[in-house]
Amino acid sequence: MRYRLLGSSALRVSVVSLGTWVYGGKNWGKVDDKESIASIQKAIESGINLIDTAPVYGDGHAEKIVGKAIKGNRDKVFIATKCGLQKRERTFIHDLSPSEIRKELEHSLSRLNIERIDLYQCHWPDPKTPIEATLDEMLKMRSEGKINHIGVSNFDQPLLEKALAVAPIVSLQSQYSLLERSIEESHLLEFCKEKGIGVMTYGSLAGGLLTGKYKSLPTFPKKDARRFFYPFYNGQEWRRYYGFVEAIRKIAQEKKKPLVQVALNWLIQQSGVTTALVGARTTEQMKKNAQAIQGELSESDLIQIEKIYHRFIKNFS
Repeated sequence: MRYRLLGSSALRVSVVSLGTWVYGGKNWGKVDDKESIASIQKAIESGINLIDTAPVYGDGHAEKIVGKAIKGNRDKVFIATKCGLQKRERTFIHDLSPSEIRKELEHSLSRLNIERIDLYQCHWPDPKTPIEATLDEMLKMRSEGKINHIGVSNFDQPLLEKALAVAPIVSLQSQYSLLERSIEESHLLEFCKEKGIGVMTYGSLAGGLLTGKYKSLPTFPKKDARRFFYPFYNGQEWRRYYGFVEAIRKIAQEKKKPLVQVALNWLIQQSGVTTALVGARTTEQMKKNAQAIQGELSESDLIQIEKIYHRFIKNFS
């Protein structure tokens, strides 16, 4: 496994890390808790040392699973969780008010069964709460020894600039993959690089599309995240996204590598990216994700991939 410092922090994190939304059990189909725990333990065994979770993943269930899985291995992993996003009935509520995130912190510590969170992140912006108020509270949490570092997720550059004026932000979590590259196009990736902010990518495999397992447009249950969170499974857009994946698959076949490996190699080779968050339902998937860092894409590979991106995606956006 390879490791990089996360922004200005002392956290030396694996270039592939573990995302745990699937373990919540509500938005990715059925999951087996024992298999989820085994997958997390396989990740740690493989050298993955950053585990990212959130209270909203299964109403705290994912955090509980992570807490059980890391028992006895706490010194081998950095735990990142979030605050400010809650599921209420049929909608999501953004609430980064000081009193609310204080409650969330205590609940997260209890579910994870740990005394300190290594990286505490604002999950999504909250337009009702001044970011200064949120971060002042997080700085208090840090002074109390309950969190070590502060990060943000899904912030744009203007909001990130405001946050930096208040607190040392060590990381930004943003959607980024071969198929979703708005972080590049908005110059946010370059901004983070200039400011020494580590970038943690989520949606690194485009909601599973970049695994290559779908040969035709899949149908997901109404509550499945692949249906409401990602645009790749939209019937009107499916053909060109699938065409892109098939073109990348040919590169993988020529290199005699799995498609997942090519997709993740490309991502972690992008300047400014610290680590790619990837989910894994099974220990076998976890093993493949961890092995994806083997080797690198050549300059000619990267140029070829860029041409394919422009042909299928960029020229239609």
